[in-house]
Amino acid sequence: MSGLTAPQANSSLASWLTYLEQLHTSAIDLGLDRAQAVAKKAELIKPAPCVITVAGTNGKGSTCAMMEAILLKAGYRVGVYSSPHLVRYNERVRINGVELPDSAHSEAFSSIEQLRGETSLSLFEFGTLAALQLFKSRQVDVVLLEVGLGGRLDATNIVDHDVSVITSLAVDHVDWLGDDINVIGYEKAGIFRGGKPAVCGQPNPPATVPAHADDIGAKLFQVGYQFEYSVEADHWNWQSGSFTLDQLPLPSLPLPNAATALMALAVAELNITDENVIEGLADATLPGRMQTVSEQPLVIMDVAHNPHSAQYFSAQLEGIKNKLGKRQLHAVVAMLHDKDIAATIAEMKEVVDCWYPASLTGPRAATAEEILAYLPSGTDTYQTPEAAYDKALTQAQADDMVIVFGSFYTVGQITSHIEAKNQE
Repeated sequence: MSGLTAPQANSSLASWLTYLEQLHTSAIDLGLDRAQAVAKKAELIKPAPCVITVAGTNGKGSTCAMMEAILLKAGYRVGVYSSPHLVRYNERVRINGVELPDSAHSEAFSSIEQLRGETSLSLFEFGTLAALQLFKSRQVDVVLLEVGLGGRLDATNIVDHDVSVITSLAVDHVDWLGDDINVIGYEKAGIFRGGKPAVCGQPNPPATVPAHADDIGAKLFQVGYQFEYSVEADHWNWQSGSFTLDQLPLPSLPLPNAATALMALAVAELNITDENVIEGLADATLPGRMQTVSEQPLVIMDVAHNPHSAQYFSAQLEGIKNKLGKRQLHAVVAMLHDKDIAATIAEMKEVVDCWYPASLTGPRAATAEEILAYLPSGTDTYQTPEAAYDKALTQAQADDMVIVFGSFYTVGQITSHIEAKNQE
């Protein structure tokens, strides 16, 4: 788009984000050529001595969070790039577990703006390059890159990474990746590198995943074959070949992703002790993933937004209900219309007693009425997630549960809403 004037390096982060949103013809524009050309010019293809790239339908953020926690315990300097954010853009880049100030992002954006020349970049491409610049300039030891969409054509795939990870595989992002699980598997496996380890945490993945690993000579480590895990009452065990880790603490994040994280770290050949693993797993958390924000009533938020993640969320909630005694579960839900609303709601119906559907805003937003089509008759609708949440709180008894789910946007808005109320 012509006629736009780039902000300065010392301009506000908000002004940079507004500029970048207007710069390219579309927010999502899959392909590597544009970002790769700029990355080569800026020498960002290998931003750290060790880079682990993580793709998957669900579980990318929690897998990265657990690897990050373990690596920090081991004394490594760690950079994490993730998306989308819940409340602030700054959440997308962490160094040693800490978000960077607005000024750091503005300076990185300015650097990429000067280097890109006439190359047009989408907001995600720009953000990815800026993150790589931040990691390189701050000399991190390990970079954990979370793929934005798919894998093969995602901007993160321009990087020369050492380990590739697929956390899970399910149908999602139908508008971009289609509804063929074999095609989705191929797109995710597009991050694999010949001669380098590739870890897959999805049990029995589509044939396109091992086939692509074979085609390019990647070393595949598949759950159920090259590594496995088992759960006991209050701990779990992990094994790969003759190497075992016993009596591990149960993490607050999904266990399948913990097992995948351990395999990825093992093949990265980093210096990590059993104690680092135990302490890291015990510490690892991630906002918006089984996040408890209140005890009475018990309020849990989760970004579950497709059938696969809703199935996991529902099972966890069932366990909590059984452990704490029978109580009513009130669900605040708002979703995007390009998600499988019917199947996602269906996964939650067994555990939810009272529904509070709300509308999101924006071009991809589903209305409360769209969600209502899959809910019991007589359910009320709400114009915003905040209104639905406030109503749920007034209806819930002290021993009830309130959950918030359906989208990163939903959890983000309620997070901001809670923060604002706490400041009153």
